[in-house]
Order: sequence, then C-alpha cells, then structure tokens
Amino acid sequence: MRRFLDRLYYGAGVLAALCLVAIFVVMMAQSLGREAGILVRGADDITAWLCAASAFFALGHTFRHGELVRVGLWLDHLKGRWRWYAELFALGITAAFTAYMLWAAASFVYESWKFNEVAQNLIRIPIWIPQMSFVLGVLIFFIAVLDELVLVLRKQKPTYQVAEEERRAAGDFSETV
Repeated sequence: MRRFLDRLYYGAGVLAALCLVAIFVVMMAQSLGREAGILVRGADDITAWLCAASAFFALGHTFRHGELVRVGLWLDHLKGRWRWYAELFALGITAAFTAYMLWAAASFVYESWKFNEVAQNLIRIPIWIPQMSFVLGVLIFFIAVLDELVLVLRKQKPTYQVAEEERRAAGDFSETV
C-alpha cells in the first residue's frame, strides 16, 4: 500500500508539472501565433484550466514533502506527548476540512455534469471535464492527509516532518526565506 500511495503522490506531482509545461507551450504558441498572424483559439481558456489543474494536482505531493503552509511554527515549540496531541488535532481538523472540500467539489462537478453545463468561452466542451482536476486533486490531498494522520496515530513521524528535517540537515533553509 505504501508503494501505491507514494506513486500516487508522485504521479500527481508529475501531472502538476506537466500542466505547467503545457501552460508554457500554449502561451508560447499564442505569442508566436500573434507574431505570425495566426489566432490560437481558446488559449486563455486552456491556460486557465491548466493553472487550476496544476494547483490542485500539486496539493498532495507538496503536503507530503512539507512544502505547504501548516502549523509547524506552533508545533515546533511543543515536545513529547503535547506535540503528538497537537499534531493529531491539526491533522484531524485538516482532514475534516479537506473532506468537506472534496464533497463540495464533487457536488459542484456532479451538478455541472447533470445539467450538461458547457464552457461559455471559445472552447465549448462540457465544463465538468476541466473541473475534474479540482476533484481529483482534492481527493489525492485528502488521501495524503489521512495517510499522515495514520502515521501520527501509529506514533511515527509525519512524512512532511521527516522531509523538513532532511532539508535542514542538508543545509537547505529555503523554506524559511
């Protein structure tokens, strides 16, 4: 199971990176097309959808690597059992909010699908298709939060804490800048 989850988070990170590359390609095509007198239809729509997809697909991966803003400043001042309780509380609250966000996003996309909502701009496709990146990204993030919660319940260090400690041991203090 560990191997599957690690691959899931890594794959989501790769998808986020590919979305960023695709944004670059679309924007360059639009710029070059403008110089050549060629209109790249729907480039703004595609870029907007890719921006959202890159942000949501990156959530789980960045969370596991300690790159998301969290309550670490507060937790770092606690030791022993108090830190464990605070970590459980923080992850529990995060899991609850993420579960709600997942439910709300899935409901929103389901309604778009149910009512056959179509994108209103130049590219006329069912809007639920680009919106699915929102649901999938939040789902992966929710799984990552639950994964960390289980680790903490088992009295193990969370993966994001291990990643942060490894960066500090290597002399990388870029997250504090």
